[in-house]
Amino acid sequence: MANDGSGQKGSSTAASAGTSAPATTPTTTSAASGGHVVSARATTIGLMAILLWSFMAGTVRIVAEDFGATLGSALIYTVGGILLLIFRRPAPIRQFPKKYLIVGGLLFIFYESSISLSLGLASTAASSVEVSLVNYLWPTMMVLLAAGVSHRRHAVLKVLPGAVVATVGVALAVGGNSGLDWHLAATHIAANPLPYALAFMGAFAWSIYAVFTPAMAHGVDGTSLFFPCVAVALWIIHFASGQGMPATTPGPVAWLFVLLAACAIGGGYACWGYGILHGSMERLAIASYATPVLSTAASAVLLGLALSLPFWCGALLVAAGSVLNYLVSARK
Repeated sequence: MANDGSGQKGSSTAASAGTSAPATTPTTTSAASGGHVVSARATTIGLMAILLWSFMAGTVRIVAEDFGATLGSALIYTVGGILLLIFRRPAPIRQFPKKYLIVGGLLFIFYESSISLSLGLASTAASSVEVSLVNYLWPTMMVLLAAGVSHRRHAVLKVLPGAVVATVGVALAVGGNSGLDWHLAATHIAANPLPYALAFMGAFAWSIYAVFTPAMAHGVDGTSLFFPCVAVALWIIHFASGQGMPATTPGPVAWLFVLLAACAIGGGYACWGYGILHGSMERLAIASYATPVLSTAASAVLLGLALSLPFWCGALLVAAGSVLNYLVSARK
């Protein structure tokens, strides 16, 4: 979700919690990033985000079924924001560059609100799969955008084949047993365009956030600060929508899934924020192709669905596309 060519200013001297990687952490210096020191430990932490995010779609869908789209999203981000404030307190506000607070904060809030609401507003299970696929365009957008700003000769053309292969794999993996019915998908979009539009705009916003905001942040991660702002935005949306409490009182299991979704999303972004600031953004961008595959697998387990042959074929294509882009980046 970002790129070594982001031109991050400053070194990796300050994480959002005000700590730095131990001296024993292996590091390399990326010339493409303007001398930014890349920590292998930070890259590993960033990769943990992809594992945590794999549970996002399934848990958000379950919460939306129990609480409704807007209330469920507001509850998830409220709990997630509280957990981040407890376990990963943000740096003092004066340490945040003003440009990062404004631009990064708006992009983060918009993405989080749009993807959470788009999943909840999908009218059917088939629509939720299609909306997820639109959202999962962000790895491709990010890889292409990262290549475009890397200042390397023909960088976009070099990563394009891997991006196409991986995107086709995502479509197969997310599409399910019968694959995606494009005619039916067009019908769903015409009937209920809002979740699809939100997912697409959110994916684009996230790719911009991941590629450009590390250069604005100067090593300070705003995840724990932005997350509660997302919760506030979602509560405003919920009350403005006129939706009240669910008809039946949700039980303990429903609240457990609120906690699980909050941990998966909040923990994922905490890991990702640290990874893109101090790790190899290029490696994280390539690895992010695994997110939809892992998410589909996790959703199948949570929702009691079987993994089909198209899923495994798609997973292989995603892996092949990622390897192609990795080889291109290794030759830089």
